[in-house]
Amino acid sequence: MSDYGKFVLNAGKFYGDSERDKGIQTSEDAKFYARSIKFQQFNNEGQTLVIQFTVKHEQNIDCGGGYIKLFPADLNQEDMNGDSPYYVMFGPDICGAATKKVHVIFNYKGKNHLIKKDIRCKDDEYTHLYTLIINSDNTYEVKIDNKKVESGSLEDDWDMLPAKTIKDPNAQKPKDWDDREQINDPDDAKPDDWDKPEKVPDPNTKKPDVWNTEMNGEWEHPLILNAEYKGEWKPRQIKNPNFKGVWSQTEIDNPEYTPDVNLYKYDNIGVLGLDLWQVKSGTIFDNFLITNDAKYAEEYGNQTWGITKDGERKMKEKMEEEEQKRKEQDAEIDSDKYEL
Repeated sequence: MSDYGKFVLNAGKFYGDSERDKGIQTSEDAKFYARSIKFQQFNNEGQTLVIQFTVKHEQNIDCGGGYIKLFPADLNQEDMNGDSPYYVMFGPDICGAATKKVHVIFNYKGKNHLIKKDIRCKDDEYTHLYTLIINSDNTYEVKIDNKKVESGSLEDDWDMLPAKTIKDPNAQKPKDWDDREQINDPDDAKPDDWDKPEKVPDPNTKKPDVWNTEMNGEWEHPLILNAEYKGEWKPRQIKNPNFKGVWSQTEIDNPEYTPDVNLYKYDNIGVLGLDLWQVKSGTIFDNFLITNDAKYAEEYGNQTWGITKDGERKMKEKMEEEEQKRKEQDAEIDSDKYEL
């Protein structure tokens, strides 16, 4: 995979702790990246599955992925690419102003299903903690920086299963169904003086003295808008006493729908990987965690990301202050040169 971008171990330009904050960083622009780690395979039957990691787009990313993928244990790691089947894809994806979202994609029966909700990701240059919790009751929760940003049902928020109900193809609107909310007032009549022409001859004009009737034909006054013109008359609208509401097709049980209590479950989970594209490199990934304990994941996040996040922000702010001072000093020097 020589054409793939290289990862380097780095804490970045600013950090809370130079050692604790070291992660794997993308280092080459406009490259695909692929890196994975294998572990003892397991399945999450009857258990919570938590996937957690940190992402730092210190390069102020303009277009690129920051997500991870959970693969089956039989993945060929040497040949891992964008077409490799995976179980779960989770994490931020940014491309311009239009795309700034958190992907949550589940593979179900060989097909990848995107979440139907829009979860906005962080788009600044600091490190952020992303957590996906998949519960054995087919519910889920997405957290950013240990705060819940979305939750719900796997069945409701993904199209993994057919709809429970469908429109009844045999249902037809009754012929006497009146869905007109308002109707013309039968007692309203057009006034006798309503009809006026839209345009009338301009009375303030006269035939030019040099007008030649034989050459130009009969002279006519140019037309102007008629101040008395009222437009097309329409009868007054009143409430329809026979209005029955908007007719909607009745729904019936979908014969193709079958509930699945195991939407959440994956067998032989065994590889965690990064498989992504970045236009501008510099993203740092760290603090990867897979567990069945959501509380432990929260505590782990607090003991890793939580300990160094404030120091990271202070270091960046200090760097920005120093950079601003340098710019001001350079501007003063340029100004003195100009005066000389």
